[in-house]
Amino acid sequence: MPISGTPSRADLVDHLVKTRIAGDVATPRENNLSHYRQLANGVRNFWLGLELGDRWTDEQDVLAVMAERVGVNDDPEYRYGQDTIDPELTVAALERMAGRLRKAADGQQRVLFATGHPGGLLDVHRATAAALRTAGCEIVVIPDGLQTDEGYVMQFADVAVLEHGATLWHTHSGEPMKAILTGLEREGRPLPDLVVADHGWAGYAGQHGVDSVGYADSNDPALFLAEAEGTVQVTVPLDDHVVSPRFYDPMTAYLLAEAGLV
Repeated sequence: MPISGTPSRADLVDHLVKTRIAGDVATPRENNLSHYRQLANGVRNFWLGLELGDRWTDEQDVLAVMAERVGVNDDPEYRYGQDTIDPELTVAALERMAGRLRKAADGQQRVLFATGHPGGLLDVHRATAAALRTAGCEIVVIPDGLQTDEGYVMQFADVAVLEHGATLWHTHSGEPMKAILTGLEREGRPLPDLVVADHGWAGYAGQHGVDSVGYADSNDPALFLAEAEGTVQVTVPLDDHVVSPRFYDPMTAYLLAEAGLV
């Protein structure tokens, strides 16, 4: 299934559908709608580190944004069954992200990478960090000794993650990113020029005023709402945990090629 080298745009679209990174994805419609409803009802775990106030209290407004930016079914009466991510929207967002990565490389900016989904996206972030370092960027090293109520904030392969019980931890929380940015400020170090992340790591950074780009699944609407409002610069729609993390390799290769980093 994996493609060697850098795919064409058409080949990448085909690959995303075949691997269910986009197209008919594994996340069911009922799960998507449940998450949209809980975000609209103010359940903070679904805000992904953002402060949405009372701007998104109608789940139909959330669905409309998700249909536009992700490609989920826009019919509010469609409540059960398969849902979708439009692969063309995925690739278009990758191209927008590539533009921001190019800016970082041209300016030799300080870039911080983080993931709340290490089982799927850790290597996507690692490869992107390696390419930006080669281009002259500073990959931000996080302060030592950071922790949240969920666990320890660590950094592996240039990517900040949450560790709990000697295991890399899946988290939606913005608290780990808060710990990093607060720790940098406490040490008198500059904040990143750019954060490349997902989940609450990306959301909190954008909310804190740091340029932020990231990845999000069809059942994680907050980052797409943040992009619509301008708090997060780019959100790439994809299934963030498919069968094999190697399935993301062609996507990463395309991203780096579009950014001029290979």
